[in-house]
Amino acid sequence: MKSIETKHISDFNNLELLAKQVVEGFITGMHKSPFHGFSVEFAEHRLYNNGESTQHIDWKLYAKTQKKFVKRFEEETNLRCHLVIDNSASMNFPIIKNQSIKNLSKISFSVLASAALMEILKRQRDAVGLSIYTNKNDYFAAAKGSDRHRRMLLAQLEVILNETSKLTTDTYKALHEISEKIHRRSLIFLFTDMFQSDKKEEELFEALRHLKYNKHEVVLFHTYDGKLELEFDFENSPKKFIDVETGDEINLYAHSVQKEYKIAVENYFKHLKLKCLQYKIDYVPVDIHKGFHQILSAYLISRKRFL
Repeated sequence: MKSIETKHISDFNNLELLAKQVVEGFITGMHKSPFHGFSVEFAEHRLYNNGESTQHIDWKLYAKTQKKFVKRFEEETNLRCHLVIDNSASMNFPIIKNQSIKNLSKISFSVLASAALMEILKRQRDAVGLSIYTNKNDYFAAAKGSDRHRRMLLAQLEVILNETSKLTTDTYKALHEISEKIHRRSLIFLFTDMFQSDKKEEELFEALRHLKYNKHEVVLFHTYDGKLELEFDFENSPKKFIDVETGDEINLYAHSVQKEYKIAVENYFKHLKLKCLQYKIDYVPVDIHKGFHQILSAYLISRKRFL
């Protein structure tokens, strides 16, 4: 039987099975991590607070974990989460014929990460909404908590997983439109590679600030390929590099510009982090080669602060 790391995307009938495996692996890892104190039994339990009645403590779980958990009830949820995914041409980089969990494009990583977030939200009985955009808003669904709604969102994510976008995007325009549609206070997760022209940077951050309207909390998952887009780790042979959105081309030896390129990109990342700090937006750089724990850990931290 193949492990989750080696399975090809085509091996899965739907995203739900994959999302469950990702979440279960994450929960198992929490036992050995600093996040052990978070709600390990997501749907059924929360940590016991000193001074509370001991009536609802799960003593069987205490015997296994040596931690006191209180059984939760359905009404103990009040979180709305909205997932926003950039599905532009640049997010479909790198082009990979046989994708596996350890070898994904940026859009595939974002889709699977979103499905995993949906799985956790389901276990927490929280509501989830979804927006997908290219050069326009292609899909919007307000946050709901029903199982039927969640399956509808998963079906939409599967469509993205099996298509390749060749469209450009102006993220700031899409975000302004999405901001107008989210009326109730929500935790908003944005997956984007932040490829915008310098001239549009201010518009982009104004749009991110618009997302924070109505006291929303915004987490920016800056999604990138660490090997190729940060390290510029290509073979040192003459190559033609083509901008997937503009079509601009350049011929060069990768190693001849690697050092200067890496410095420029690292400076850009630092700049983004400072701008997000200025606008009180949580900035999470996400290397698609480093797994989904980056996303799920950020969710747990944000959720605890949000509530």
